[in-house]
Amino acid sequence: MTAPSPERARLADALRDLKARTGLSLVGLATKTAFSKSSWDRYLNGRTLPPREAVQDLCRLAGEPDGRCLALWEIAEAEGSGRGGRPPDGTRSVSPDTSPPPPEAPPPPPSPAPPPPAVHRTATVVAVLASVCAVAVGSMAAVALLLPNRGDEPRSSVSPAPAAAAPRCRGAACEGKSPMHMKCGGSPTTLASHHTATGAWLELRYSEECGTSWARMWGTRIGDRIEMTASGHDDREGSDDPNRRDDPSRRDNPRGPVRSAEVQNATDADSYVYTPMTASCPGAVVRACFRPTAGGKRECVDGSVPK
Repeated sequence: MTAPSPERARLADALRDLKARTGLSLVGLATKTAFSKSSWDRYLNGRTLPPREAVQDLCRLAGEPDGRCLALWEIAEAEGSGRGGRPPDGTRSVSPDTSPPPPEAPPPPPSPAPPPPAVHRTATVVAVLASVCAVAVGSMAAVALLLPNRGDEPRSSVSPAPAAAAPRCRGAACEGKSPMHMKCGGSPTTLASHHTATGAWLELRYSEECGTSWARMWGTRIGDRIEMTASGHDDREGSDDPNRRDDPSRRDNPRGPVRSAEVQNATDADSYVYTPMTASCPGAVVRACFRPTAGGKRECVDGSVPK
C-alpha cells in the first residue's frame, strides 16, 4: 500500500485528534455525517483525501473552528491535483476552482437468502399480506400528499450538513480583521499566485461577499514575512468626505494600510499564514510582497479585483 504524502499525513493527524475529542467511534461518525464508516477509516488513516465537507463536519462535531484544518486540506488537495508543484520561478497563475468529490454512495444491501422449504407456505402467506399492507400504506401516503402541510419536518437519521455561515462583516467593517474568523474565506477568488526563489508560495485572495482582499503564503520558514496593500483603498465614487481626502496617512501611503503576517513557529510553517483583510473596491490593484527571513530579495505579485 502506498504511503500517504506528507501533506495528506499532516491532515490525517489533525483529523484523528479531532475524532478523539468528539469521543465518537467510526460508526458514530457515520451516523452523524453523510460519510460511511469505511470512508472515515480511509480519511483518518490518510489513504484517501476526504471531501472538504467531511473536514468541516468533523470540526463541527469537535467544536473546533475549521480554519486550520481547511488550510491543511487545501495544501493536500493542491498537491494531489498537481497545483502544488514547482513551476519556474517568477511565474504567476490563478488557481482553478476545484470542487470536492461527492460523498461515496453506500454499498447496496445484500440480497435476502431464500426461505427453507419447510416454511415456504408460511412465507407465501406473509408475502401476500405484505403486498396488501403495502397497497394500503401507499393509498394513505397519496391521501397525505393531498392534505395541507402542517409544518411537520421529516426526520432523518443523518444529520444535515450545516449551512454556510454568513460573513460577519462587510467592507470597511472588516478592515484589519481575520478572513477566517469573519467567515470571509468560504469561497474567495484567487487574484494571483507567485512562487518565490526560496520555495514559498504567495496568493492574493478576494471575497466578493465581504468586499475585502488579503494575502496568504505557505511552504515558508520561521521568520518569513508577507505584506499586502490595495490601491484605491478609500477611493469610492461620489465620496465628498473631507476627512478622507485630507487624511495624512493616505497622502503618505496612497495604497492604503499595510496588512502583514509573519511565520512565528513550525506550526505556521506547515500551514497557511494569512494577513488581515483590507477593504477593496472593484478594479483596485492588490499587491503582496514576500520578505524572506534569510535577508534575500523581496518579491511581489499584483492582482486586480474584478469589476
